[in-house]
Amino acid sequence: MPKMKKKTSKKALIQETAARLFRDKGYSATSMRDLAEAVDLKASSLYNHISSKEEILKNICFENAQRFLSGMEEVEQQSLSAPDQVRELLRLHITTAMEDATSVTAFNDEWRHLNEPDLSEFKALRRDYEQRFRKILEGGMQAGAFRRMDANVALYTIFSSVRWLYDWFQPGKALTAEQVEQEVVEFIMQGLKA
Repeated sequence: MPKMKKKTSKKALIQETAARLFRDKGYSATSMRDLAEAVDLKASSLYNHISSKEEILKNICFENAQRFLSGMEEVEQQSLSAPDQVRELLRLHITTAMEDATSVTAFNDEWRHLNEPDLSEFKALRRDYEQRFRKILEGGMQAGAFRRMDANVALYTIFSSVRWLYDWFQPGKALTAEQVEQEVVEFIMQGLKA
């Protein structure tokens, strides 16, 4: 999967800092003043770069949703078996969680604070991704590659199995990112195996 380039603009720095604050304090408890202090700007100067806290959350949520949907499209366009498709999507989730933990945290935990119509649009993107992933799992079950089970149980167990990574993984731990990815992928794939 192609890696996304890191932004270096002031607006990107503000967004990354906001994502970290959302992770640490929660979206509701983070004020624009907190954000301005964290990026060493006066609150009035902050508004030269962003219009609101909501704008930042929206950017984080939709950028991450697009990252996952682009990964899904890439997987769907390849002639891969259902197990290989699931492996690739797991790698996408794991790599994203380990490389952009702050944004993924805000994406996973704070999206409920989006206002309409953004909330409905985000939920639709999320449902679309989940439905496509579920279809891969169901196809694997029908082909005999995965054991028969409720596809929703499989889907949400997979998502739950990778959600903790962004909170736990730190570079320099006993396991490398590659080792963590390999162990998690193989563990989940063994659970799906027919």
